[in-house]
Amino acid sequence: MPVVTEKTNPNVKKESKAPNSAENKKVVYNTKDLNLWYGEGHALKNINLAINENEVTAIIGPSGCGKSTYIKTLNRMVELVPSVKISGEILYRERNILDKSFKVEDLRTNVGMVFQKPNPFPKSIYENVAYGPKIHGIRDKKILDEIVEKSLRGAAIWDEVKDRLNQNAYGLSGGQQQRLCIARCLAIEPDVILMDEPTSALDPISTLKVEELVQELKEEFSIIIVTHNMQQAARISDKTAFFLNGEIIEFADTDKIFSTPSDKRTEDYITGRFG
Repeated sequence: MPVVTEKTNPNVKKESKAPNSAENKKVVYNTKDLNLWYGEGHALKNINLAINENEVTAIIGPSGCGKSTYIKTLNRMVELVPSVKISGEILYRERNILDKSFKVEDLRTNVGMVFQKPNPFPKSIYENVAYGPKIHGIRDKKILDEIVEKSLRGAAIWDEVKDRLNQNAYGLSGGQQQRLCIARCLAIEPDVILMDEPTSALDPISTLKVEELVQELKEEFSIIIVTHNMQQAARISDKTAFFLNGEIIEFADTDKIFSTPSDKRTEDYITGRFG
């Protein structure tokens, strides 16, 4: 279990985890009438999407459809683009993250991000994982040791790196670096983990390890994953949203999306007629 310390946040109250049954699922993110423009380009159009906690939600669609833009709105990374304009609401635990009173630092403490390409810091394996807890004021070596070990165990990489924690993280393979980045994310005790095509740069064996890890992590975290790999979405997600031209065409249980989609455009994409 990667959660090892108590952390209080003055702006965001974490909910206690509900039993993992459909009737008890709580909504962790609720996007309402979200529109986003890059300059004059209308990138997201009237997005309405409720995402449950302790589920894996996959976002699929062709390149340029808005899926990566959408996931970057969920922790406000998209605001780093100067020309961005946003309207609508994004409710995280029933609070609008676009409200000026919502501090982005608090949001990113609760909502971690794993990127397409592994991006370890140019530090040791240990320091990569300990970085976030140190930023949050933890200095006790014993506590840091525990966080590092449990986070690396949570990311299913402890046994591979436990004897070289002081070596530079750049010496790890690509798949190991990605799992290290997941461990770094776990170390700050997030509530939600966003993943933007986390296996696209990995070999099949490393991809399988990350997919297995995602299935384990959803017991403790809510996971939203952007993927170009439809087989991956079918394997690991509970629900799937199909994006096209900045719109949500269909959102449903993954089994339904891939077996009996309601919209012909979804069927055409899944069967390879376009995209």
